[in-house]
Amino acid sequence: MSSLTSPLDAAVRHGPDPCPEAMRALEAKLADYLPPAQVQLVRRAYEVGAQAHAGQTRRSGEAYITHPVAVAGILAELRMDTETLCAAILHDALEDTQLPRSAISGEFGEAVAELVDGVTKLDKIQFRDRQEADAESFRKMMLAMSRDLRVILIKLADRLHNMRTLDAMVPASRRRIARETLEIYAPIAHRLGMNKIKGELQDMGFRALHPMRHAVIARRIAAQPVMRREAMATIESRIAGRIGQEEIPFRLRSRVKAPWSIYEKMRTESKSFDQVMDVFGFRLIVTRLMHCYVALGAVHSIFKPLDARFRDFIAIPKANGYQSLHTVLFGSYGTPVEVQIRTEEMDVVAERGIAAHWLYKNVGQGMNSAQVRAQDWVRSLMVSQESAGSSIEFLENVKVDLFPDEVYLFTPKGDILSLPRNATALDYAYAVHTDVGNHAVAARVDKKLVPLRSKLVSGQTVEIITAPSATPGPQWLEFVVSSKARTAIRHFLKRLEHEDAVDLGHRMLDRALEVRESSLDRVAQTRIDQYLAEHRYRRLEELLADIALGNRMPAQVAQVLTQGDPELPLRGGDVPGSGERILITGTERGVLSFARCCYPIPGDEIMGYLSAGKGVVVHRADCPNVAEYRKHPERCVPMAWDRYVQGDYRAALKMDVDNKPGVLAQVAAAVAESESNIDSVEYRERDLQISVMEFGIEVRDRKHLADVIRRVRRLSVVHGVERI
Repeated sequence: MSSLTSPLDAAVRHGPDPCPEAMRALEAKLADYLPPAQVQLVRRAYEVGAQAHAGQTRRSGEAYITHPVAVAGILAELRMDTETLCAAILHDALEDTQLPRSAISGEFGEAVAELVDGVTKLDKIQFRDRQEADAESFRKMMLAMSRDLRVILIKLADRLHNMRTLDAMVPASRRRIARETLEIYAPIAHRLGMNKIKGELQDMGFRALHPMRHAVIARRIAAQPVMRREAMATIESRIAGRIGQEEIPFRLRSRVKAPWSIYEKMRTESKSFDQVMDVFGFRLIVTRLMHCYVALGAVHSIFKPLDARFRDFIAIPKANGYQSLHTVLFGSYGTPVEVQIRTEEMDVVAERGIAAHWLYKNVGQGMNSAQVRAQDWVRSLMVSQESAGSSIEFLENVKVDLFPDEVYLFTPKGDILSLPRNATALDYAYAVHTDVGNHAVAARVDKKLVPLRSKLVSGQTVEIITAPSATPGPQWLEFVVSSKARTAIRHFLKRLEHEDAVDLGHRMLDRALEVRESSLDRVAQTRIDQYLAEHRYRRLEELLADIALGNRMPAQVAQVLTQGDPELPLRGGDVPGSGERILITGTERGVLSFARCCYPIPGDEIMGYLSAGKGVVVHRADCPNVAEYRKHPERCVPMAWDRYVQGDYRAALKMDVDNKPGVLAQVAAAVAESESNIDSVEYRERDLQISVMEFGIEVRDRKHLADVIRRVRRLSVVHGVERI
């Protein structure tokens, strides 16, 4: 540590103390578990922080330093280490004061500076809007959290104190902060097993977001009838008496539901207040693991358990490390009785989650299960953020991953995987490995073959069937729920789209250069590098992708690359937009789209039109809109179908049919017999005898379409069919 001889030290020593009582209270908490030298170091952080924040006040009018001291006080209750406490006191210094990072690292060490830096927002960078700024700040915090979990502990304590003092904010800010707390920070606290902090964040967030609803529920809880309280006391006495017969040490306390949990149950399960409250809850805490199961047998001997309501979270802990036995019993008052049974250490972990690690750290124990699982979760988030296209997308992925409930599944080897509620077989495949997910085709659930979109329930054994040729499709995004699966699918589709765009852009630029009697291979590399630098492209692939997406005209790029001389004669008197046609196979769906005005299919004469941001839009050559497009020849792309075309293509048919029952079924059967799918059906006109209907169908090519039309025309109820 550096000596206290700087001008800052003199100012600190002789300046007034802005919050002496709060600091004395903090030092009293620290003295219970830290040696005097470390308490003095925290005092030093307070002195530096107070000097840095001198003259700053909160909206409530208090000196600003009262907030960092309160944050440190919350962490002291969790018995956090000295580095965390110093960082908590200085957590706003980099953002809101002139104190340099070097001063923090020099005085308190690099670890403290890293923690402060991890919590600091990115206010000095310009973003498009507040949403992007908040998302990028969150992303930075999660990256710092991946290096040191203490970052999120400081942030949660910071948010907790801000929520405790939220009344000083204007109503709009209160609602925004409360919503963010309920959507992000309370679920993170839950995910890290910190149930005590989670509960307080939820309660205060609920009160700030819906003050009237909170007040009504809180009043109803406080006004519980005397009869209910007497029933609780009687049940508690019976349980305590029975456990006492087993001669095991225990603590028993009743549990009171919080307003937020009552509100959520009422809202999500459509229950009344009385239905939600019609459950007695108790927590039974014993000293040893085996005592949990002895106590379970004891309570089952006085009250009968409800079938399928027993959960053993000791054998299979929750994703956040939570361990306990849960059972629901038939009470003597006709009311269910919920009992949770756990050891003292399990209770500490359930309340403090990953923070319990630092409590037990000094007695030689390693990381608790909550921290191990938290680190696994953070590592999975870091994999997700590498593939996310933006900070906002990453934040949405994290929100998806913060489900309050999990399903527990077994691998064929007996290992356990936890996934979010409503997870599908495809989510499971990506949880095993990204490559397994990308090549999945089906699954075996309890040895029965099921499709990938099948939802899973706890206790199932799942095996994924893969095929080397299988690849993700956009429709997969419609049914996966885990952030890992969603991010991996999006990343694959983006990469595929980029590869398609580069390939198509290369062909388009080569065709434009060929018109000028050149090619990309013949253009000097220095000329290409100069063009890329002038237009801020890092690689040639980025330029080619931009051409395919319609953001650069290939003829204009070709003109500049061939020395930029607009008077350079074109080959054979051609004009840009003419020349050899580009062949497409239909697999370039990432950068090609097929016009809805004419629905081109393989076998049609086609042309492409470059639309900025959309890429090439393919039209039939006889489309009514083509005449207008040909007024802009630089955007027209000569195209044709390749010999080998893949996929199904949409076509539209107009049919005149009898207006009588059963006609639609006959037409649908004829289409199905032709191995075609119906996408849509719409009535255009209708009178007493004839209906005009428009069908959207999927076909492989013109030959397939002709077969569909032939089969439909044979029906006696059909009077006419034409392609639209």
